Amino acid sequence: MGFLSNSLTKIARRFSNLAYTAAGSGRRTKSWYAPSSSPNTALTSDLTKLINRSRAAIRNDPWASSGIDKLVSNVIGRGITPKSLIDDDKLREELQTLFLHWSDESDADGLLSFTGQQSLITRSMFEGGECFVRLRPRRLQDGLSVPLQLQILESEYVPVSHNKKLDNGHEIKAGIEFNGIGKRVAYYFHREHPAEFSFNSENLVRVPADNVLHIYEALRPGQLRGQPLLSQVLVRLFHLDKFDDATLLRQEIANLFTGFIKKPSPEQEPIDPLTGQPIQYGADGLPMVAMEPGTMQELAPGEEVEFNNPPGTAADYPNFMKQQLMAIAAGIGIPYEILSGDMAGVSDRALRLIINEFRRRIQQVQHNQIIFQFCRPVWNRWLDMAVLNGSVSLPDYQGRQRDYRRVKWIAHGWPYMHPVQDMQAQKMAVRSGFKSRSEVVSELGYDSEQIDEEIAADNRRSDGLELKYDSDARESERQEVNDGLNKDTGV
Repeated sequence: MGFLSNSLTKIARRFSNLAYTAAGSGRRTKSWYAPSSSPNTALTSDLTKLINRSRAAIRNDPWASSGIDKLVSNVIGRGITPKSLIDDDKLREELQTLFLHWSDESDADGLLSFTGQQSLITRSMFEGGECFVRLRPRRLQDGLSVPLQLQILESEYVPVSHNKKLDNGHEIKAGIEFNGIGKRVAYYFHREHPAEFSFNSENLVRVPADNVLHIYEALRPGQLRGQPLLSQVLVRLFHLDKFDDATLLRQEIANLFTGFIKKPSPEQEPIDPLTGQPIQYGADGLPMVAMEPGTMQELAPGEEVEFNNPPGTAADYPNFMKQQLMAIAAGIGIPYEILSGDMAGVSDRALRLIINEFRRRIQQVQHNQIIFQFCRPVWNRWLDMAVLNGSVSLPDYQGRQRDYRRVKWIAHGWPYMHPVQDMQAQKMAVRSGFKSRSEVVSELGYDSEQIDEEIAADNRRSDGLELKYDSDARESERQEVNDGLNKDTGV
């Protein structure tokens, strides 16, 4: 009895010291492999394989491709555009016009506008985990409005396996050079993509960090390289695609057979029951038997025809696919309804909640990666080059550089879910002082100054042609004033 009591006491003490069940080593967690790793050891050792599998999935899997496309279209839309916050109206308008002109010249490859490059960078970041952008100063004789262009490079251009300690105390980690205090000072690039036929792995180019933008989402403090968005769902996507394809192939094969002819063991040369002639054999050595509409065939004694009854898909097949797609959608941060287009059973209120949560995630990527890591430094370098080039004259630029660099980035707005109700809510917020009219316009993806100029132009044209529209706000204001005067005078 004492032995049993001591054993139970030891077991109780053992479990009382275990603060987390997930940290146990019993039967349920015995096969749980969870190695200790830094933010970079696990990622850098597997990064090349992750990128290759991510790109393969997006090339071949419709769900992976659709998910990435929908994320890019929501993050960028028609583009994220700058609005200078300089107080001088004339200078602000001059900068806006100059940047708009340069946006068509920004691509070093000459294929995309500045907003088009945003889409390509975002897609590259999701697909490969990161994207590099080189800021390329150009010669004055190149004829650009501002002598600067952007070159977009995929993750593979910076070798993750390039690690080295330098004599000057610097250290190269995953293709990035750091100084003694851990600041990035340079990146090492291949001259061409590693998958090209003429690739030379020894031919690396050192580019100062001031001329390189590294766009990626760090998931852990100290993480040096980006992780492909599909990393958590690549295995599921791979097996689900094989399962779905096998189901489709099974149905296709099963439906190839119209029926089967049963006959006794042949005692003479086989005869085609449809023609009465000797059976013709195809190139593969198999007999060819065909039927035409309206055919009535008399069979020989002892022969039977058994028509094929192909099996259908399993009754739970749609639910199974839906469950897997829900897991995939969760893994890449996109609602299942948006990924699949399946809105069955989703109420209007639930859909609003789903979309609002999704938009928070999109706004996070817009501000933390696209605006802060790409748009902001591009604007700063572009402004420096514009002043040095004489494309724009900004008084005391060195002393007031911080003021001149102030800019608001306006993302493409989302359409209203309930246009009338949402517009009324915005109107009430502006009139109550909870929100400015400029902010409402910015949320829609437009510039309030540009809208004001367009409205003023419309009003001038309407006045010149003596036109009146219900959309003319001045008429509504006049009517409100008149109604108020009539009420005061009792008329």
